[in-house]
Amino acid sequence: MNSVYLGVNIDHIATLRNVRREKYPDPVHAAGVAEKAGADSITIHLREDRRHILENDLYLLRQTLQTRMNLEIAVSDEMLKIALNAKPESVCFVPEKREELTTEGGLDIKKNFIKIKKATEILTSSGITVSLFIDADREQINAAKECSVSFIELHTGHYANAQTKKEKEDALKKIAIGASYASELNISVNAGHGLTYHNVNQIAALPEIYELNIGHAIIARALFDGLQKAVSDMKTIIRASRESH
Repeated sequence: MNSVYLGVNIDHIATLRNVRREKYPDPVHAAGVAEKAGADSITIHLREDRRHILENDLYLLRQTLQTRMNLEIAVSDEMLKIALNAKPESVCFVPEKREELTTEGGLDIKKNFIKIKKATEILTSSGITVSLFIDADREQINAAKECSVSFIELHTGHYANAQTKKEKEDALKKIAIGASYASELNISVNAGHGLTYHNVNQIAALPEIYELNIGHAIIARALFDGLQKAVSDMKTIIRASRESH
């Protein structure tokens, strides 16, 4: 049985630091703790508005990470230039709006196909693995395939935010169908957004899921239990969820 990997998003360590414009808490330190606790990769989102992670964080992490860096960025010339300079192991293109509290949905690859395909080709030719953050929609998955990406990340926000049992079941079914379809197209499948200790099990149990990217829930738990335990507990839950199915 294949393992499901855990990518820990440390953006909100930087959010807390930036509120007071201090030098602490340090995202680089947080990444080291998360890695020691079992994180398989570290995810950071360098937003155009620099809301949390800053360029200095990015370059320090490139020097210190022992696992993999998953850099989330918007599809823009500025971010492409930064990614090419930093050379993370992987880049995930995500949609971005200035007024949003957090990423609200997946990329519309069909609507922005030429721009996304070109950006994907530029990074891929530089040896960077590219993923596209999309909803579990067959047309978007087909568009991702046309962009020649090896990974997609399915948006789990609708599942996480479901208000009724039926809504949750419908959202889970859509994700499961999307993951299976992508796998048939030889696209590896990551997933993330809104996943917590209480709802991650059903997503982790899907056999096609390669890696889960989780941040807010882990950092929130770390306030009470410490980051090492928060990461370790999440790792235990997702491993048990996969093994039980």
